[in-house]
Amino acid sequence: MTAVEQESHRAPVAAHPARRALVVRTPRDLLSFRVDRRTVVVCAALVLALVATLIAALSLGSTTLRPAAVLEALFGETTRATRTVVVDWRLPRAVLAIAFGAALGLSGAMFQSLTRNALGSPDVIGLNMGAYTGVLVVMLLGGAGWAAVATGSLVGGLATALLVYVFAFQRGVQGFRLIIVGIAFSAMLTSVNTWILVKVDVDLALRAAVWGAGTLNGVRWPQAWPPLAVMLVLCLVAVVVAPRMRQLELGDDAAATHGLGLERSKVLLIVVGIAFTALVTATAGPIAFVALAAPQAARRLTRADGTVGLVSTALVGALLLSLADVVAQHAIPGLPLPVGAVTVSIGGLYLLWLLAAETGRS
Repeated sequence: MTAVEQESHRAPVAAHPARRALVVRTPRDLLSFRVDRRTVVVCAALVLALVATLIAALSLGSTTLRPAAVLEALFGETTRATRTVVVDWRLPRAVLAIAFGAALGLSGAMFQSLTRNALGSPDVIGLNMGAYTGVLVVMLLGGAGWAAVATGSLVGGLATALLVYVFAFQRGVQGFRLIIVGIAFSAMLTSVNTWILVKVDVDLALRAAVWGAGTLNGVRWPQAWPPLAVMLVLCLVAVVVAPRMRQLELGDDAAATHGLGLERSKVLLIVVGIAFTALVTATAGPIAFVALAAPQAARRLTRADGTVGLVSTALVGALLLSLADVVAQHAIPGLPLPVGAVTVSIGGLYLLWLLAAETGRS
């Protein structure tokens, strides 16, 4: 690819020629990208909002603490009781809310890039439900522990994606057909999951139902470290696949002209996107809405794509889930809610707005 072709490929940058951009390059140009000042300001604001939400999550609870006391527990001298409350009890949940929100946002960005459709997210296509089915099967077989549940979640999501891919394939995979087939599989898997919960014993059904609502209740550091380690690896992979996402958004013909292996790249994005979703589902259950909304909100705020777009999407997803978790814990005093119930409630309103906006454009 010539230098002229490379520059013409950067459609989002060329679309805003008057916007000043900073060019970031690593040694030997292993990684280079352009960041406009609007994106820097928006990402900085998102980070500040995320820090404020984190402090609120660590301050609120049955024992309410001042923000200064929280900072002392994290970085300075404090009592053992305060450190236990902040660091051992509240911090794991707050950190996982940030990490899982980022994971869902990245997963949604990959599937929306693949389908080139604002509705192309794992929860709409049915991959969340497939991961849930995989976990239920593992529970039925007596599996316990994070590794077994994570394996069931990943296998269930991959199996669902394979079926959706096969049924949607017709001289390649088109985004709209993938969404329609995914919605159909989501409906079928919902029925399967309901049948499983009806047939199992009451204790297992109650445990699966609470987990299936999407919850971070009772998370401590032993449960937090494995998904955080996997999350780090997946984020590095996401940086590598970001250029493929950008090329696929140009359309299949344009991407093929640039030498991109279409179906191989689509399968890679599907696998990485499912891995992000399965990571969250294995620990917290299926959490809807974040993967659907975060990529669109980030695009509207920053108008960025590629690696920079993934960073802003991850920040928006982290902020959405962190705020939802704070609301879930403290909206009704003495009655903590599953965070998935909060995201679904917000997501219903967002989906109505999105459908109205898309209808107005057509």
